[in-house]
This record gives sequence, C-alpha cells and structure tokens, in this order.
Amino acid sequence: MITYLENERQFQLDTPHASYVLTVAEEGYLLHTYWGKRIAPQDLTDLLRLSDPPFVPAKNERERASFLDCAPFEYPCAGIGDYREPAIVLEDGAFACDLRYVSHRIYNGKYAPRCLPHTWGNGCETLEILMRDEPTGLEVKLHYTVFEGIDAVIRSVSLENCGSRDLMLRRVLSASVDLDDDRFEMITLYGSWARERQAERLPIRHGKQRIDSTRGESSHQYSPFFALVRPETTEESGEAYGFTLIYSGNFTAQAELTQFCQTRAQIGIEAGSFAHCLSTESEFDAPEAVLVYSGDGLGGMSRTFHRLFTDHLIRSKYRYAERPVLINNWEATYFDFDLEKLKTIADEASRLGIELFVLDDGWFGRRDSDNCSLGDWVPDQRKLPGGLKPLTDHITGKGMRFGLWFEPEMISPDSDLFRAHPDYAVGIEGRPRTQSRAQYVLNYARRDVRDAVWAQMKEILDTVPVSYIKWDMNRQLTEVPSPAFYHAYMLGVYQMLERLVTEYPDILLESCSGGGARFDPGMLYYSPQIWSSDNTDAKERLRIQYGASLFMPPSAVGSHVSVCPNHATGRVTPFETRANVAMFGTFGYELNVAQLSDDEKAHIPEQIARWHSISRLIREGRLYRLGNPFAPTGFAAQQNADYDAWIFVSADQSDAVFTYVQITAEANMKSRRIRLAGLLPDAVYAYELGGKAYQKTGAYLMQCGVMLPNLWGDMTSVQLRLRTL
Repeated sequence: MITYLENERQFQLDTPHASYVLTVAEEGYLLHTYWGKRIAPQDLTDLLRLSDPPFVPAKNERERASFLDCAPFEYPCAGIGDYREPAIVLEDGAFACDLRYVSHRIYNGKYAPRCLPHTWGNGCETLEILMRDEPTGLEVKLHYTVFEGIDAVIRSVSLENCGSRDLMLRRVLSASVDLDDDRFEMITLYGSWARERQAERLPIRHGKQRIDSTRGESSHQYSPFFALVRPETTEESGEAYGFTLIYSGNFTAQAELTQFCQTRAQIGIEAGSFAHCLSTESEFDAPEAVLVYSGDGLGGMSRTFHRLFTDHLIRSKYRYAERPVLINNWEATYFDFDLEKLKTIADEASRLGIELFVLDDGWFGRRDSDNCSLGDWVPDQRKLPGGLKPLTDHITGKGMRFGLWFEPEMISPDSDLFRAHPDYAVGIEGRPRTQSRAQYVLNYARRDVRDAVWAQMKEILDTVPVSYIKWDMNRQLTEVPSPAFYHAYMLGVYQMLERLVTEYPDILLESCSGGGARFDPGMLYYSPQIWSSDNTDAKERLRIQYGASLFMPPSAVGSHVSVCPNHATGRVTPFETRANVAMFGTFGYELNVAQLSDDEKAHIPEQIARWHSISRLIREGRLYRLGNPFAPTGFAAQQNADYDAWIFVSADQSDAVFTYVQITAEANMKSRRIRLAGLLPDAVYAYELGGKAYQKTGAYLMQCGVMLPNLWGDMTSVQLRLRTL
C-alpha cells in the first residue's frame, strides 16, 4: 500500500482507487506531489514544476523566498518566506520555523496519538517522516496511515522538543495539502441550535475560505468537515476531496486559493485559541485528520468515511450489535414528573414493545427547572422517593432496560457542589463568570474536579442497573484562563469518557451537546451514537441528517419519533413519516406514549419490528442519497425541495431498504420516478408498492427507476424493502 522510489525520493500511498504522493526535494524540502485517481508508482517529479522559475534554491539561491512562497509544501512553516497559511507556528522569541526531512520509516500498524481519540485496527500500513528545525531542535513526525480496502489517508503530527530551551506552540494543524488546481467548490456544514449541519456549496475564490469554532466544542455553528469538489461533481460522479478531524474541541478548516491558482486545504486545532508550552524533552500530539478522495462523487466520499469510522474508529460493543429501541421522557414530561408518571409511560411503552426507558434531565438535586442542581448527582427524593431503585425495579420488571441522563461537565451556581467548591468552575480570577443556561463549566483540566464528578456518577452506576447513558453538554466555554486551556479541557473530557467506557464497557453511551454541538468523529471513539439535534421535526431532520451523512455514519445519528405539533416548529407530520425519517439513524421515541391515539399506538409494534429487520442495513450497509432536501438545484436552505429519498444496500447487494419522503405535495402532478443506486444490475429484486408485488432487475431499478404516486399531503412517505430472488 506504501511505496518508496529511492532514486526519486518519492513516497506513494495507494488505496483501492486513489494515490497520495509526496517527494523529498533538494535540501530536504518535503513537497506534496499528487492526490487523486490511483496511478502506478512512477517518477512524478515533473508535477512539482521545479524546473520552472524561480527554480529550487540550490540553483537560484537569490530567489529562495520566491520558491518558498509557491512550492507545494506538505507541512508548511511560518516566518521563512511562505506567506500562505502555515501548518505550524513556533514561538521562541521569533516565529520562524524551517522543517526539513531527516529520515523515514514504513511499517505495518499505525501510530496512536496519546490521550486522543484515533483510528485503530489491523490491516493498515504507516509512513512516518521525521522532520527537524535545526535552530530550535524541534523534531516533527508526520504520520500517514492507509487501511486495506479503504480510500482514506489518516494523518497525524507528533512533536518533540530536542533542543535546549522551551518552545511555545501557537499552531499545530493536523493536515495541510497543496492541490495544484483552482477549479473547486467548497462544501461546508453551518447551523445553530436546532438547525445543525445545513449544507452549503460555493465556488472557492482567491483568498481564504474558512470555518472554525472557538467555543470549546466542535459546535452547532460549524461541523469539523469540509469537501472540495469539482463544479460538475454530483452524488455519484465527479471528484470529491473530503477532510475531517477526529477531535471535539476548537478547530479550523480552510481552503486558500493562492496567487498561482493553487489551493491549500488545511484542518486542525484552531490557532487563535491554542497555545502549548513544549518544554525540553517533552512531546505533543495533534489530533488525527482523515482525508478522503472519491472519483465517485459525494456518495463515494461519504461511504468511505462511513466504513472507516464504523470499522476503525467506533470501539463500542454496539458497533455492529443490535441496539435497543428506546423511549426518552424529555419531550413527554420535561422537568414535570414523579414516580407514578414515569411508571405510566414505562408501562405503556413496555406493552408496545419498546425496549429501553431513558430518564432524562430533572431526576437529581432539586432540579425543577434548568436553573439549579447541576453537579449534585443525587436523586431527588421529592420526585423519586427511595431514589432511582423503585423506578429501575419497575422498569426492569417489565422486561425493559434503563437509561439515565447526565451532564457531567457542568455546574449550576445554585448547587451544593458550587457552594462547596466555587473554584471548580472555569473562570478568571478577578473577573465575573458569564452564565449560559444558568450554568458554568467545570474545570476538567483538573484531575480533582473530574474525580469529584466521577465519584458521584460511579455511586449511581454501581447502585442501579444503568444500560444506557446520555452524556450532555449544554453550553460553550467562556472566561478560560489561557489559550492553552481549551485543549487541556478537551483532554480532560476524553479522559473521563475513557474512564467510563473502560469501567462500564456494557453501557450504551450516547453523546449529546445541546443537541448536535459535538456531533463529530472524536466523540464516535467513545460513543457509537450521538444525539444529532434537539429538533425532532421530521422535515427539519431531513436536512440535518443529510448534512450529517456527508461524513458521519448513519448508525451514529440519534433520531427519535416525537409528538405533533412538534415542540421545535409546531409542524404536524404523519406518524408514519416521523418513523420513516427516524429510521435513518438509531431510532427511538421521545413522547408520552400513554397519550397517543389508539391508531398511533397500533403503529408502534410494527415500526419496532420493521426497524429491527432493517437495522443491520443502517449499521453496516452502504448509503446512497437519492434526493437533496436543500433543493434540486443545489444547497440553499432558503429554498424548498419537493422530496428526499435514500437507500441503504447490504455489502453483498442482496438486500436494501428504500425511503421516499414527499416534502411538498402539488396538485395535478404525475407520478415521480426515482432511480435507485447500489444494486446488482443482473439480479432480480422483489418488493411491494401500493399493495402490488413487483420483480425487477437491478439495472431496471437503477436506470428506469421506481414509479411513486403523487402522495396526498405534505411530508408523506413510502418505505420499500428490496431483496434478491
């Protein structure tokens, strides 16, 4: 998978359909050479234009700065003549850094960044390149890993101070790629609370196009992902270059179109809110970045991310295992519940076949609203006499499992923990703290703070049978004591999560952050599913889930059927459509089942049975997006799309589930033809539509399509199961 051409000093990383090439030029400059459709190993030096003016410095020393300002550096430095965006900024009284090639090694296996989430597994090979800045003694190792059968390159960076004085790191990006082209459009995912991951596609222009987060989390506002695609790229054709970061804190992602019409693409920790003192003989690891090339459009890019993250990032026992259908009481009760109300919901849920009861916010301290008690993880005896045990005994006695909500990173000003330890909250001495949602953030950079929270959580987990945890985080960071704090805080969060999944490996963990503010690959390492948004409206979820699927596996998308009118939008949608849309992800319910109509209750057992019959396809199958909820003409949240559609296909292509949602009904319209994807052309597939049985070849279904009637009403839907004969 990795080849070294010694005469050319050229490295080539090959995946099934792509090649990534870099070259050591004269004087040890490491230059990006090629990334695209797979080619045979050969001399690619001509692509570097080293024979063009200003030539290499060895031939034209008087124009070294001109060379440095246009050469395609693999890991560009600041302060020496490259005026484009650097990947590393080093402060040692000045800002200059000049990394040169020293040595390399190629080995089976991969490097694991310390204390950070990372890809893992067998069947991989790694190229490690050692670079050095001689004046400071800084050594930088660039790690490149390829997994067998997956069109992705995993990059990471590790640094060691081998010099005689401390160094201040002000920027350490995880990946930088200089693409010798300017014909790109950039896809990003923007949003806000309840509007996460809205897809936007715009042509790149000269200068810098950047998204980032400085909020202490990957954020609702921007996801740590972007793609560079050709103007003609569609779902299943054309080139797409995808970038994401296995990290949950502050990030930056950027494309810079330069003076010579080259595109520098970068991703890593956001530099303005980062600093790290690298003392002598100490080391630092940056998060892993994942780079994906697809010649098969956005769909090919997404399916590569999905497979990599499912097979080589998620560690939970639930990675491939069947997950229980849950009911969460939040939208059913909010804070207004007692033991009897919860029992009533659990009784009806159990009767209908729901398998897991999740008790959300409001069970601890004196939590009658979101104004108090975070940090006091002791059951509220007013609501739950005798604590959690009477409730869990009742739930498990019904044959259901029990799940519990925590917000371990937060503390309320009105809490026993804050009154006893106000210093536990993040803050700056002499400056008032800023409240958000009437809460502060705990200083997870401190081990004693983490231990105090862990002791309370452990008491609960060792007392009652908790099978599922929803780990929430409902505000961003303010008043941090230094730029170094953001990364230290994130490492503390990861250490707590590692402690949880290590000591309680059988618990199904679902991450949450005010909805989908930390819906990122870093969380997937600990949590196989992530609550994707507090907005459970089916129409809004089409957009949110579409954006999520560009880089995250659908099995990670926490998605529930909720009540109508929807609590976020007031919209009314059919019960069946709410279920079909929720089956894009993990599937569950968030409502008071006891208050549903008899007709709605009658649908639930069938929905659960159908979900279990297709859930393996969602977890392990290949997703093909057949519609675009942002509009047929492109990405624009201001426009309305008529429909959305998708299909999950098993790895052997013998089984598939197709879902179609008519977003907007129109009068006097003909039936709609949807061409399927991912099927075996010569196989015959059987399915039912409108009470009629059909048998069609895969070629027919992909080229001619399925004819769907003009359904009655907005947000109506159809779901079909297709199996080969």
